[in-house]
Amino acid sequence: MVQEGVIKFNLQFREAPPVSSELLREINAWRKILFLLKLIGQDPYRYGGFGFGNISRRMDFYPEGPDHRKFLISGTQTGGLTELSSENYSTVLECLPEENLIRAEGPVRPSSEALTHGMIYRAMKDAGFVMHVHSPDIWRLRRKIGIPLTSSGADYGSRELAREIVSLLTIPEVRSNGVIAMEGHEDGILSFGQTAEYAGGRLLNLLALAFCESG
Repeated sequence: MVQEGVIKFNLQFREAPPVSSELLREINAWRKILFLLKLIGQDPYRYGGFGFGNISRRMDFYPEGPDHRKFLISGTQTGGLTELSSENYSTVLECLPEENLIRAEGPVRPSSEALTHGMIYRAMKDAGFVMHVHSPDIWRLRRKIGIPLTSSGADYGSRELAREIVSLLTIPEVRSNGVIAMEGHEDGILSFGQTAEYAGGRLLNLLALAFCESG
């Protein structure tokens, strides 16, 4: 059984005021869509009852900008909340995989997948949004529909998974595809892209394709 919500990286966290709600308009709109589709959520019969799924956005979209390495991510164990407010987001200041370390601040600790999100942002300078969802429908057909896969030995939120993702992102086709399935993380799917529309749209397209294939 997959266990969710346990932080596996070293976390240096300090409490800080929430960010402006203006920064959350787009990310919250997509988070609500994913919640309604049960790609993010909490279910007593799935994953040991832990909340699942998370979403993030880069703070600064200019590669030379001072905040380009920072990103906002939904807080740990917020999957079961119908809607998120600024109190439910954390700001990751630094992602240091060589030290298995995340530095973050905000009113809530970051998601247990913060290291994974951070590695995508480091590997893809043009990535603006990352979405981590759980979809049994897409997962069952991950090989048939050709989704790139991480190793089955790379567990969620781990350095091994982060390394697997960075390795996959050296492949141009994977970068342009915008979706990775986490073989060692049951039902786990990552989507990413320059815009929320692209990252979210890839998930919707794959979900529709999975429904067609299974129907």
